[in-house]
Amino acid sequence: MPQSEVPDFGELLRSAEHSAVHLEMRDSYMEDEVFAAWREGREVELSGAYQDWRALVEQTVARGVDVRRARVVSEPATAYIRWEHSITARHNVAAGESVRWLPRRFASRLALPGNDLWLIDRKKVLFHWFTGDGEWAGHEVTEDVDTVKMVLAAFDAVWEKAIPHDLYTV
Repeated sequence: MPQSEVPDFGELLRSAEHSAVHLEMRDSYMEDEVFAAWREGREVELSGAYQDWRALVEQTVARGVDVRRARVVSEPATAYIRWEHSITARHNVAAGESVRWLPRRFASRLALPGNDLWLIDRKKVLFHWFTGDGEWAGHEVTEDVDTVKMVLAAFDAVWEKAIPHDLYTV
């Protein structure tokens, strides 16, 4: 599906009936004010888009949708991953997501897709593209059966090996 036909992410997550899983494989993403404040040692308030995201996930989970996130990370962790870890319990987990972390050294024997993604109801994949320095570059949606199978197998393999958030330290 060309980028112009990619649905709004909120619409996509609201369409989920059973599951929404997210696979993240980068060690850093785009800068934002909250990350910058954390890096400078200032108090981090999760407002604006963060509150909108949390509300969307809470609504999705309340409808009975299983929302899971797996992060494949390098160790030692980058500042960005340490920041993500520091907000995960009060942001993602508190909203109802299950989150696990897989140190990259344990992913060597896994076949993984080349991009971060969301898999909705085991039938629709939203791939996210980023530049080398973590800036947003675009996305695409596919319902191609072979791609969905590959993504599902990759996510399940990562999830099985990954460490639950409350047991993982950075």
